[in-house]
Amino acid sequence: MKKPSEAINIVNLDHLGIVAGIIDEMELVEEVNKKVGIRIKETLSPGQVMKAMILNGLGFLSAPIYLFDTFFVGKATEHLIGEGVTPEQLNDDRIGRALDKYHQAGTTKLFTAIALKAAMKFQVSMKSVHLDSSSISVEGAYKNCQGKSQEVEAESEDTESSMKTIKIVHGYSRDRRPDLKQFIIDTIVSGDGDVPLYLKIDDGNADDKSVFVSRLKEFKNQWTFDGICVADSALYTAENLSAMAEMKWITRVPLSIKLAQDKICNIEDSDWEDSQIKGYKIAARTSEYANIKQRWLVIESEIRKQADLKKIVKQVEKQLESAKASLRKLSLQNFACIADAEIAIKKLSDSWKYHQITEIKSQEKPVKTTKRKLKESSKTQTILYQVTGEIEPLISAMEAG
Repeated sequence: MKKPSEAINIVNLDHLGIVAGIIDEMELVEEVNKKVGIRIKETLSPGQVMKAMILNGLGFLSAPIYLFDTFFVGKATEHLIGEGVTPEQLNDDRIGRALDKYHQAGTTKLFTAIALKAAMKFQVSMKSVHLDSSSISVEGAYKNCQGKSQEVEAESEDTESSMKTIKIVHGYSRDRRPDLKQFIIDTIVSGDGDVPLYLKIDDGNADDKSVFVSRLKEFKNQWTFDGICVADSALYTAENLSAMAEMKWITRVPLSIKLAQDKICNIEDSDWEDSQIKGYKIAARTSEYANIKQRWLVIESEIRKQADLKKIVKQVEKQLESAKASLRKLSLQNFACIADAEIAIKKLSDSWKYHQITEIKSQEKPVKTTKRKLKESSKTQTILYQVTGEIEPLISAMEAG
């Protein structure tokens, strides 16, 4: 008599087997459990829950975390997540408890610890890191906390900053949606492969200039990082430079600083050196802005220069037509004295960016009066003045762009 054949249960791995393998190689589960802690008799550890969330998020879904346990039905959960793990165990309650633990441990510290583990495992170069922020717009009202909620928030001022509730409010929108409220994500990535190493969630109206240095310091303390920190011009303020006295950094100097404008305008042709990259030239300058010795590099792109010149030519031509009309209108005005006429034409000349008025001439314009009016004015004839000049291009302004 033949024995009944055993039922065959078919489950899928798909691409998630590769993802799970990488997670295991970087020892994410072990690192999370170490930072968060494991309770006795827990069938599913916090590290395994995080692994499951990553698999779910990379499962080609439009709504990750939604119907979480349903996603794992038909998946090889024991092979992907751990021995004895079933889809039924991956429910909303278990995820909620794990998220609470991540929050209590500090999400930024947890993220950075995992990133550090991965960077060391995969030998990511740490010669330089790049810091920037992004705004994430959200739909909905997101009303501010009222009454009791505000009291609780006030009492928790001494709590670690990473555990404070962020404010979803209007702010500078990087995705050009100023009509929507938002929150900010500050990230630090490696210069080698743009691997994310640090992540911090900020209020929607957080100012890069005021938080960038603290982000770098927090990152440096956790990573014992001694490489070069790279960021955009938001990092370059006198206060930030003083705070970064013991750090290596590279940033762009904003042209809103007058010293930067002066150094660019005073570059001689002989100061330029050809770059190793074709079409670029470099001029080196020294600076002690904010009482800190610095080396500035002014970079000129030939392609960008030609494009800017074309743009400037169009602006010059457009301004010239407007300037001619303004000067023509001014030349018809009457002034009580020569001084008033010269003040008016100088004011007009100063209002132009690429042009100036030269060869300024003032002339008298006798007022025509009837015999009766002349008699009433004690026989004195009133003299008025008109002014004119020639419009010439302002070469220095055109060269400066």
